[in-house]
Amino acid sequence: MKIDKAKKLVRDTGIRLLKAGLIARSWGNISQRIDEDHFVITPTGRTYEDLKPDEIVQVNRHDLTHTGRIKPSYEKGLHAAAYKLRSDIGAVIHTHQLQASVVAAAHREIPVLDNEMKKVIGGPIYCTSYSLPGTKKLIRMAIEALDRSGSKAVLLANHGTLCIGQDMEDAFNVALVLERICKTFIEREFLKVSGKRNASRESIRDWYVQNFGVEVKA
Repeated sequence: MKIDKAKKLVRDTGIRLLKAGLIARSWGNISQRIDEDHFVITPTGRTYEDLKPDEIVQVNRHDLTHTGRIKPSYEKGLHAAAYKLRSDIGAVIHTHQLQASVVAAAHREIPVLDNEMKKVIGGPIYCTSYSLPGTKKLIRMAIEALDRSGSKAVLLANHGTLCIGQDMEDAFNVALVLERICKTFIEREFLKVSGKRNASRESIRDWYVQNFGVEVKA
């Protein structure tokens, strides 16, 4: 893919993720493979609303060096490792999306729950153990989890998610389906623990007040 097209695609995907409620401010990072040896990735510390295509940074997949004066995301090593894992991976999205982050904070894994999950994500969603963001340990655990599951998503404990795809549209859809699946998983777990018949906001709030004595606003 031509670099200018890849940069615009990354920037446009950031706006789509914002509108979908899957990222906020400068959180998370997005990358697009441009050839066998390089990818482009969002820079560090730039908000998606103000990000311009020419601020997207080209990175060498092998040694993580970058082109230009703008620094790439410090998660560039995680993206590089994902591209190394599978030659058919064309895009990588790392988010801190709400429902998935809740499951990641609980260190839970999610089996295949429905046909859409199987079709889009490809398998179960594993969760790594905790390690600091950007570290070699976290990268290793995330890639091992993707490799073992054969799926396109992994939960990073107490951190967020990593979604991969054959192209950017595929990776975006993985993030969308992942959020829905995590919400479904949370609701099912609530029903098991609470004995309630439904997982409405009112039901969850009432159960919380009953067990913890502190009312939360809906």
